[in-house]
Amino acid sequence: MDYDGITVRKDTGVDHVAEIVLDRPDALNALNTAMAESIAEACADLGGDPGVRAVVLSAAGAKAFCAGADLKERNAMTDAQILRQREVFRAAFGGVRDLPQPTVAAVHGYALGGGCEFAMSCDIIVADENAVFGLPEVTVGLVPGGGGTQLALRRLGTGLAADLILTGRRVTIDEAYNIGLVARRVPAGEARATAIEVATTIAKNSPVAVKAAKRALRNGWGVPLDPALDIEDAAWRTAALSADRREGIAAFAEKRAPRWPGE
Repeated sequence: MDYDGITVRKDTGVDHVAEIVLDRPDALNALNTAMAESIAEACADLGGDPGVRAVVLSAAGAKAFCAGADLKERNAMTDAQILRQREVFRAAFGGVRDLPQPTVAAVHGYALGGGCEFAMSCDIIVADENAVFGLPEVTVGLVPGGGGTQLALRRLGTGLAADLILTGRRVTIDEAYNIGLVARRVPAGEARATAIEVATTIAKNSPVAVKAAKRALRNGWGVPLDPALDIEDAAWRTAALSADRREGIAAFAEKRAPRWPGE
């Protein structure tokens, strides 16, 4: 399938790992309408592919993961056009968040506004020493709209989320790692390779168990403990009653690598 503004790779060289590459380097991978439509389409394709067990979200070019929305495109829009674009953007961010497979963001350079939100939409963020994060929407009269307010709240807590969003300030890799925004910090230029390694490790595990565990993690956010434990129990039952569980235990007993039946 041909996409506008992104490249999708299912032949990453690693079994069961796919990659979505934000591919507008001359525009610092800024998100425009066509690119957002492509991201939503790509996520729908990958999400329904049983051969894909993990997805890496990376970016082309040396300067940026994604500098946010394409304000040059938006500057020429009427209010009605901005509202129409809003639905396209929501579908793009929602597509990444709703992928059933685990997602790993490989961040280098600027991850601002929508770029930061794309990274936070992934399950795991790997970032290199040159990464700079920020949610500067209030500085141009906007509010984070790709999930930024809610994702920052869940990842960082009320105080840190308010600090980043209400000031619009930028965060270097040191602070991003220290506050828990970034899961893995790597040397400059190694974010993608490390993200592929993380995705490879995930893809070797039971696809049924991994997807169930992801649902438990996502659906348990902000839920009181007792109902959250019910969410975990549902995930456990899905895995425990699957062919993957039977194969996993058999492989362990026979001291061999599992051959996962999957769905």
